Amino acid sequence: QVQLVESGGGLVQAGGSLRLSCAASGRTFSSYVMGWFRQAPGKEREFVTAISRSGTATVYADSVKGRFTISRDNVKNTVYLQMNSLEPEDTAVYYCAADFNTSWDTTTSATSAAYDYWGQGTQVTVSS
Repeated sequence: QVQLVESGGGLVQAGGSLRLSCAASGRTFSSYVMGWFRQAPGKEREFVTAISRSGTATVYADSVKGRFTISRDNVKNTVYLQMNSLEPEDTAVYYCAADFNTSWDTTTSATSAAYDYWGQGTQVTVSS
């Protein structure tokens, strides 16, 4: 069992930046592929980005590529999402997720079904 707690969400103007954090507890953090997903009002949850267990490999949704950066600190048991050049379309609840069981690959790790544990979410609102 692992517990995930997101923080860092808030209200920001278009073009601004936010950094989300997701603190994990309960099991060896480096055992998990970590991902970020988001869900906007009236829309399905969608993949944002994921990072491999060692942190050496990442994958991004096309919509955030070049603007968002995922990273992890396996000593602090935390995964981060640096979001730059934010757009109103980025407004959503952002969730971090942990995948214990599946091997890293850019297709599987972009699929919500691969993830075993989810945080409660943090709201990001981008005003125009």
